[in-house]
Amino acid sequence: MDTLSDNALMLKVKDGDLDKMSLLFERYHKPLFGFLFRMTGQKESSEDLMQNVFLRMLKYRNGFAGTGEFKTWMYHLARNVLNDHFTKNKKMPVHQELTDFEEKIAGEDHAGRQVERRQEMETLLSAMKLVSTENRELLVLCRFQELKYSEIAQVLNISEGAVKVRVHRALGQLKECYLKIAK
Repeated sequence: MDTLSDNALMLKVKDGDLDKMSLLFERYHKPLFGFLFRMTGQKESSEDLMQNVFLRMLKYRNGFAGTGEFKTWMYHLARNVLNDHFTKNKKMPVHQELTDFEEKIAGEDHAGRQVERRQEMETLLSAMKLVSTENRELLVLCRFQELKYSEIAQVLNISEGAVKVRVHRALGQLKECYLKIAK
């Protein structure tokens, strides 16, 4: 049963087999938490928001048609939960915790290179804080969550071409912020 596609599992949930939601949770709670954490910068809030996304999946399961990808539908719900959170909390600032990214910078390099990589990551995270919320969301979906442009287009309800342009602009804004900090 673990080999069912995400869409097949969600369609079973839609038909009343709510136990299948646990399989979707196992598959997606980490990437979803990563997305929410990168958007809020707050561990506890991200955990709560992740729970809210899964609750909304259950609540709105009848809205899942099964024609698109489950992952796209999930991120669409996650964006709505985030928007509600930011509206309710008057857009709280982002505070990234470097420890969550140590996996990405850890390696078998010598100590000097690790320090350099850590500094680069700190600069990148500081630059991410300065990027607009919309651009940060695009960069997180594209680079950290590794969604395809077509999937991001579905999540954002825009064309794939528009996604490409916006990602290009977001990377440009990130580069500007990074270079200002790195000076």
